This record gives sequence, C-alpha cells and structure tokens, in this order.
Amino acid sequence: MMGEPARRIRPTKRVDAEVHVPPSKSYTNRALIVAALAEGASQLVRPSLSDDSRVLIDSLKKFGIGIIERGDILEVDGTAGHFHAPATEIFVGNAGTAMRFLSAFAGLAEGTTVIDGDEQMRRRPIGDLLSALQFAGVKTAGKNGFPPVTIVGGNFLGGRIGIRASISSQFASSLLLSAPYAKRPVTLHITDEISSLPYIDMSLHVMRSFGADVKVIDQRNYDVSNTQKYIGREFHIEADATAASYFLAAAALTGGRVRIPDLSPDSLQGDLKFLRVLADMGCTVVQHSSGVDLRGTRLFGTEVDMNAMPDCVPTLAVLAAFAEGPTRIGNVAHLQYKETNRLTALAAELRRMGTGVELLDDGLIIHPQSLHGAEIETYNDHRMAMSFAIAGLKIDGIVIKNPACVSKSFPGFWEEFGKIEGKE
Repeated sequence: MMGEPARRIRPTKRVDAEVHVPPSKSYTNRALIVAALAEGASQLVRPSLSDDSRVLIDSLKKFGIGIIERGDILEVDGTAGHFHAPATEIFVGNAGTAMRFLSAFAGLAEGTTVIDGDEQMRRRPIGDLLSALQFAGVKTAGKNGFPPVTIVGGNFLGGRIGIRASISSQFASSLLLSAPYAKRPVTLHITDEISSLPYIDMSLHVMRSFGADVKVIDQRNYDVSNTQKYIGREFHIEADATAASYFLAAAALTGGRVRIPDLSPDSLQGDLKFLRVLADMGCTVVQHSSGVDLRGTRLFGTEVDMNAMPDCVPTLAVLAAFAEGPTRIGNVAHLQYKETNRLTALAAELRRMGTGVELLDDGLIIHPQSLHGAEIETYNDHRMAMSFAIAGLKIDGIVIKNPACVSKSFPGFWEEFGKIEGKE
C-alpha cells in the first residue's frame, strides 16, 4: 500500500454526476459479529468488502466461523454462541472495529485469544474496554492499556458493567453486541461522555434485527437480556453515509450537483447529519426515498459540534478552507485516537495548502486564506486521502500521497472520483 505512486488531482469546473457509494462498513462489521453468534445461517446482502471488513471476516474465520462470499452476499454460519479461541494470534492491522469488537467476542470463546495490530494500532487506547471486560468476569491483559491484547474467554459473566466511552463508542458497542451470550443479563452503564452516539444506535438496530432483547433506559444505560439470542436471517447493508460525504462536498465546493441513490433519509448513520451542515453552509439538499440530491452554491463558514459525525470532520475541514468566513469544528477530541491523530494531521495539511488553522483541544478553527497546490501527506489514513482529494477539484496542484490507503473503507473511491474530476 505504501509503495503506490502519488496521485495528482485534476481540477473540474463543476461537478454534475450520479455517484454510487459502497455499502456501510460500520453496519457490515456489526452484522458480521452478530451473525457469527446467531443460531443458524445468515445472509448479509451487499456487504462492505473494504479492507477493514475483510480483516474482520478473516479474523472470524480463525474462530472457526464459516463465512462464504457468493456474489454480493456473505453467507455466515452462526455458532449459537459456542466456539473456541483461535489456535494462532489474530492480526488486525489498523482496523479499529475489528480490534474492539473482537475483544468482547473473544470473551465468549473457550480458550485464550491474542489480538495484535500494526504500530498505529498499538498507539490506540483500549484499556477502558479491557477493564470493563475484567469487571464482567473476563480475564484480559494489554500493554499498559494498549494492544496487543490477551483475552481468556469462556467466563463472560455479565451483570452490571461500567464502561468509559469518550475515546470510542466502539467500546460500548463491543460489549453490547456480545452481551446476549453472557451468563447473566447485562446492564451496561456508560460512565462518561459518549463519543459518536449514533454508532451505538446502529449497534442496537443490528442486535434487534437479529432478535436480541435490548432496552434503552437512557443514553447511558442499556439492559440486554441473555435469554433472547440472535437468530440467523437475511440482512441488507445500506449505503455508507460517510463515503457519500466526499461527493456531496465535491458538489458543494464546485457549485455543482450530485445525486447519490440508495442513501436512505431514514438511516441511523450519524454521518447523514452532514447534509444539515452543508445546508447551513448554503447548499440546497433534497432527500427522497430513492436517495439524496445536493446543489452547491457560495459557501459560508459555520460553527458545528461534530461529535455525532466525527468521520466527516476531515471532509468539513477541507470544505471550510474554501468558505467565506471562519469555521469552528468542536467536540471531537477523540479524533486524536483514530488511524492517525486527525486533528494535528488536518491542521498540518490545511496549512500546507495555505489555510489558516487554530488547533484546539477538541477541534479546529479554520480561517480561509489564499490557497495553492500542495503535496498532501495522508498518514496512511483513508479519510485524509479522500477529503483532500476534494480540494484538488478547485485548486490545481493537489497531489495525494499513498492514494491506495482509501481501500481501508472505500476500495472503489478513485474509480468513482474519476467520474467527477477533470471536467470542463
């Protein structure tokens, strides 16, 4: 991946296109965990086949889960919650959902599981999740709160579990997804501010779709029955709202139009709220049952709490560099713990293009200034590559280093992007 030649972006006068975005990686990975635990077979229709999802598929196979790819369907043979730890160590690279979701999943497996990742993954905290698992009866070990992790499974007691979720909502989702197979009912109590709450809603949606009994007491307290298990079923994966954000931003930036079919206005994906941000900046948004249309115009700076849609922060930050007036992005301190420290990375690369940036503890203030072309460092972070590609539609000379890193979430990104760049 690192050896891929840099990609120079071709400016375009005005985007006018229909763009097809991939299935949701977040929904796919949740459905994979649930289907693996379910009784009977499941069919995941049009799943994400991004690098992150393939890492999770390969990891589940090491637990003995039968997963077969047939066209645009993944067939998953459920275990009814009875499975064993892998004979070999699991390596997840920098796939955060795989590391987090598999940690609780491994707590149900008979035997000892070791999960490791690359150097960046070893810098992403997981201590809060390991502590919660220990409280639930699972023996765990990490390296000072970081991967690699060791999970001794088979004794997931359940009961009342406290979890800190300010670093990642995936900690809470990990426990929830595996909770129906604990030895006792689970009451999950989130002890601090939740980052990215919509992702927990997505986890609950998948759980309930497969038959789990989970009650939301309030945003910090959840009751999960251990008597209603998952039942295998057919589950359709919806289009990825985060992937759509890059093309929505492209239309916004060029004063053009983009149509994205199959993006449901009823989706629980938090990143669908990015449409509201674009509307506040001056765009015209039309949502209908068959997708979304966006028309761009003059862009104005804004002030927005992005906690519910952190993956759209890079997209907004790049767009803000072209707006009239400053933009303040707040309440996203947890972006420090993503594939890279996205706050410092965004500040560095925006400045490289000539943008004025104030780096805050929990966000950024972006002051538009005269912009120029630049070679953009992506830090092997897919979202950095895709968001800064948008800048190259407006200003000449934007070069994206390591463009292949987009395969982590959107393997076909450059193919779709090629449909909108270089247009007169």
